[in-house]
Amino acid sequence: MFNFMKAEQNAQHHSLQTSRRRFLLGAGGLGLAAMLPLSAQASLSAPVRKLRLHNLHTGEQVSADFWEEGQYLSDGLSTLNHIMRDFRENEEFDIDPKLFDQLYLLQQRLGKPGEIQIISGYRSPSTNAMLRRKSRGVAKKSYHMKGQAIDLRLPNVELSQLRRAALDLKVGGVGYYPKSNFVHLDTGPVRSWA
Repeated sequence: MFNFMKAEQNAQHHSLQTSRRRFLLGAGGLGLAAMLPLSAQASLSAPVRKLRLHNLHTGEQVSADFWEEGQYLSDGLSTLNHIMRDFRENEEFDIDPKLFDQLYLLQQRLGKPGEIQIISGYRSPSTNAMLRRKSRGVAKKSYHMKGQAIDLRLPNVELSQLRRAALDLKVGGVGYYPKSNFVHLDTGPVRSWA
């Protein structure tokens, strides 16, 4: 079960741990260490959550507020659902909003609020079956078909760093595909694979 508050606390705790380490490294890092927790905490407690997504297959780019003052925004979710659609079938699906929460938290943990590159979002059953015929790495009952998964990468973030940050959130599944240059996230049970 996705627990946004616990994941938010984990992200804040990680940010504070990082700041403490920087502080202990020496007086030269004192100013930066003192400022980091404040900025990280401010972004996590911000009244609006926003994502910028770039679908690498269609070239589309969107920026959408999807959560504000304790509730999801239907217009923002609709915009994000569209860019996450199965582009092969041009089929949209209601993506699990918890997946967008995970992406938001991941960016906060990394301190990289920029663009998220979509390798794969929603997949229709026919698209998933076609991809399974081409690759052994595609699950028969993929969370992509439930609107609960994304394969992604972040510009200017090492894939191993992205994976580590996703694992540190301790929410959902995290798959690591360095040969294909992406990380898989889903809102299923906490687990990981490489």
